[in-house]
Amino acid sequence: MHARLGDRLVVESPVTGATRRDGEIVGLHHDDGTPPYDVRWSDTGEVSLVFPGPDAHVSPLGHEEPPSGEGRHAQGATPPGVSLAGDFGRRLADARRRQGLGLEETAARARMSPQYLAYLEQRPSEPGMATLLRLADALGTTLVALRGGDQDLPPGQGQALLHPRLTDLGEDECRALLSTHGVGRVALTGPDGPAVLPVNYDVVDDALVFRTAPDAAPAAAAGQEVAFEVDHVDETMSRGWSVLAVGRAEAVTDAEAVRRLAERSRSTPWAGGPRPLWVRITPTRLTGRRITPADG
Repeated sequence: MHARLGDRLVVESPVTGATRRDGEIVGLHHDDGTPPYDVRWSDTGEVSLVFPGPDAHVSPLGHEEPPSGEGRHAQGATPPGVSLAGDFGRRLADARRRQGLGLEETAARARMSPQYLAYLEQRPSEPGMATLLRLADALGTTLVALRGGDQDLPPGQGQALLHPRLTDLGEDECRALLSTHGVGRVALTGPDGPAVLPVNYDVVDDALVFRTAPDAAPAAAAGQEVAFEVDHVDETMSRGWSVLAVGRAEAVTDAEAVRRLAERSRSTPWAGGPRPLWVRITPTRLTGRRITPADG
């Protein structure tokens, strides 16, 4: 038996062949990679000195297998319509989709099997440090972001571009970026003074619409001129864009108009609860800017 740092030690049941325990090899005691090994077990995170028995084998770096309890037959598959992914798996899949990469290409970049990558995305898992570093490199992100350590940090803390270019966006591009829908910020004057409030919004017939409760703070937008802002920040590439819409907000009270908005809306208020009041903002001014590398 021979191993390298980052390989996985897999201990299987001699009867069923199912994985009973697995861990990352984090320490070698012989230059030729023969046992014993220092292994960080995936189920406890503890490191112990291991002399592998006949029920153990090494899964080389780049050929990882699903961790403990899943057996080889699973191949990372998830029953249709069922999501068992943990927080790490969801972040991993989201980072891959943002880069426009498929499982095969991402797995090749990270030097692992597509089945193991699918397992990491679809099942609760905590891969070893070597695997995390290879995934972060393959996806053009950071170890901290992949592990969720940046979730409570405000965006934009990455390093600024050495030679940035700030470009004004035309109205057509502003409208296209707004139409992606999601979360935006409405700036208004409320009972307690100026306020900027995040809302889940949609674009219907070139108007910005959101739902709220009649007694909630965003309801104060109705009847006044407001500003509405959306943006996107790419921390890894230190680039991004923002769009600002200015216009009058009004409450939608016509029953047919309310029904139509409910049918065409794609964004659901994250705040939950009854949100019967629709507010519509008709932009009279659209401006936007994009930051890119000067040579991009």
